[in-house]
Amino acid sequence: MPEATMTGQDVECAERIWREYQTTHDVSGRKGETVGIDPYTGRLWFGASILEVVDRLKADNRFTPLYFVRVGYDYYFRKGGHR
Repeated sequence: MPEATMTGQDVECAERIWREYQTTHDVSGRKGETVGIDPYTGRLWFGASILEVVDRLKADNRFTPLYFVRVGYDYYFRKGGHR
């Protein structure tokens, strides 16, 4: 089975979906949670981690690539250490 990948256009679409979602929903109480965004359907799954979001996706019998965001941050992981 080929590996599913996201294109730059998919990422842009997912980011637009997330921006629009935040204008109509208060996500301030979800800060730090993970959200997985399906750029093809616009559906969002929330959870404590990527693994939890993927488990919810599987529970819905869905198998599609998701774009992940950490609520309240402009990045999911930040690489680097203390100096």
